[in-house]
Amino acid sequence: MTSSSNSQKASQDLRLSLLTQWLQNKLSSDFTIEPASADASFRRYFRVHHNNYSVIAVDAPPDKEDNHRFVFIAKKLNAIDLHVPIVIDHNFEAGFLLLSDLGKTPYLQVLNNDSVDKLYGDAINALITMQTRANTQSLARYDETLLQSEMQLFKDWFLNQHLQISLSQEDNQTLESTFDFLQHSALEQPYFFVHRDYHSRNLMCGGDKPPGILDFQDAVLGPLTYDLASLLMDCYIQWPRARITKWLEIYRQDLTTAGGPVISQDQLTVWFDLMAMQRHLKAIGIFARLNHRDQKPNYLADIPRTLTYIFQTSERYPSLNNFLSLLKKYQLDEYSPPFPVKAS
Repeated sequence: MTSSSNSQKASQDLRLSLLTQWLQNKLSSDFTIEPASADASFRRYFRVHHNNYSVIAVDAPPDKEDNHRFVFIAKKLNAIDLHVPIVIDHNFEAGFLLLSDLGKTPYLQVLNNDSVDKLYGDAINALITMQTRANTQSLARYDETLLQSEMQLFKDWFLNQHLQISLSQEDNQTLESTFDFLQHSALEQPYFFVHRDYHSRNLMCGGDKPPGILDFQDAVLGPLTYDLASLLMDCYIQWPRARITKWLEIYRQDLTTAGGPVISQDQLTVWFDLMAMQRHLKAIGIFARLNHRDQKPNYLADIPRTLTYIFQTSERYPSLNNFLSLLKKYQLDEYSPPFPVKAS
């Protein structure tokens, strides 16, 4: 174990000790505590068993995570009767939260050909509720700067850092024009509440108002199709195009019924595809960054699936032909981990 890893472990052990002390002051009787889930951020979640029920304790270092924002967004979503964690207690200064427990079963564990229509139907209904009823006051706007900076992660962390590719001037121009094309598509969409991580690892089964919704603290005011793309073109599970098309049409009709904008099927499909591609470029960059910066290599296994989406979309739209050629130039259609795995 490296010195940086030893230091990180010591810091985590200290914070767990402080979190346990905080819980001892908050809970009236004995409890047990165990890890609840992994996270790509600096947050850690623990399941606390207490008086025959469980709650979730969150360790979110205040210098790295915005806990005020988590509570702020949770209140917005609770106000429209969505199934999100209730904030039982918090210590903003220390970076600790105590939340209601939405269970142990994320969508990803139970999604299959038989269950997916019901589960995605519930998720689409909840998404439309967010989009048509959530208060968007004080939400940051998903603007040109943010869209561009997210796509830049693909170049900086995946192409340059992970694959050690030095792009030519022509390659850089191709990337820039591709990013501009995707950004313009996103910016022309109607703007609504955007969760930003609305996918199978953050949606939970169970409860009387399914799905349980987690990891919403980065919500913004953004493009209509962003969360829909996160859900239906998930980096962690893939479905046939015919099923995605069917779910898109269900969403389009239900959104109109709920008072949302009237959008043609063709327009929704274009916005959806190009928004998904923007998100997938960002995701691949983040997966590479998690490996190199944060020593979390497991996400590298999700890059091939995410790249597959990018190839499929690039083949579908002539405006992306040059970008498709760039991907093939560097043989990214043959990518599979480890390729390479170089922890920094």
